[in-house]
Amino acid sequence: MRNPLRRDLIATALLGVASLSVAGCSGSDATAQAGGDETAVITIAEPLHSIGYLPLYAAIESGAFADVGLTVEVTTLTGGGHVNAVLSGEVFGFIGGVESGAVANIRGASLIGVANVVNRGNVYFTAPAGAEPAPGEDLGSYFSGATIVGGRHGGTPNAILRYILTQHGLDPDTDTVLQELEDSSAVPAAMRAGSADIAVTSEPQLGLGVSEGLWSEPFLNVPEMLGPYAYSSIVVPEETIETQADLVQRLVDALMMGQELIESDPDYAFELASQEFDTLDPAVIQATLDRAYADSLWDGSCLSEAAVEVNLEVARVGGILADEDAPQTYDDVATTQFTGEC
Repeated sequence: MRNPLRRDLIATALLGVASLSVAGCSGSDATAQAGGDETAVITIAEPLHSIGYLPLYAAIESGAFADVGLTVEVTTLTGGGHVNAVLSGEVFGFIGGVESGAVANIRGASLIGVANVVNRGNVYFTAPAGAEPAPGEDLGSYFSGATIVGGRHGGTPNAILRYILTQHGLDPDTDTVLQELEDSSAVPAAMRAGSADIAVTSEPQLGLGVSEGLWSEPFLNVPEMLGPYAYSSIVVPEETIETQADLVQRLVDALMMGQELIESDPDYAFELASQEFDTLDPAVIQATLDRAYADSLWDGSCLSEAAVEVNLEVARVGGILADEDAPQTYDDVATTQFTGEC
């Protein structure tokens, strides 16, 4: 499946990146000797397997990581396990919202986002056909008393849900009934069982539910509503940045190539998504990608201050980040050291 022209682009872009010895990497699984050059094997934890993370998967599949002497493995750890695995040193880093790092930081950790992957809040509000809010209907009134199913409390989609309810004058815990599921893949099942009125979901579940008639097209588009938002980033311990900056740089350099591949080549994105999500109908994958591009889901690798500040404010208002005693700022949770300035 690899595109030779794209591989040439990657090789040229990464020319001159040093092939450095990285034995004893924090959070890495092993180092292996390959052709006389040492290759670091590191693991990135993800909270779910997501089409939004295609830039990361592209850097693996295209060989961009291999070109800089890295073998990157991805492990899926739900229920907040992706963050805990970094805190315990079991993995090198996680992909997720920078607010997850901020929550850990106020408890004594020091986690920092080093590169952007998803730059919009990849969350959509939907309801069964005929049960959507009427045109012009006040959403506060529509949400009031409704049962809303979404992801786990503490997760980025949940922070967005709570933020939006609060912005419409509601107390999420008293004015609505929230079903906060540890495994967001169970959201369709809850709607199928008729136990919720509204679903808060993301692709590819959104498109799959639309294709099955489970719900209609979203009535609230969060990417459009909130604009640039540091939704999913690569986050690592500050200690790793201080002691293994060369390794982090190589990781980010290759990730940036994966990001460029996905942003510039929709055909490649479709092929890769079809490989990563081989049980999905191709029509659903195409609809998912069409929505992602239309909503500017991918927009460069640099973590801008504006996108991070939106993330932190959403987390605060949504009741996920209580940092009054140790306010988290852009400099506490993100850096442009490895991507260059935005």
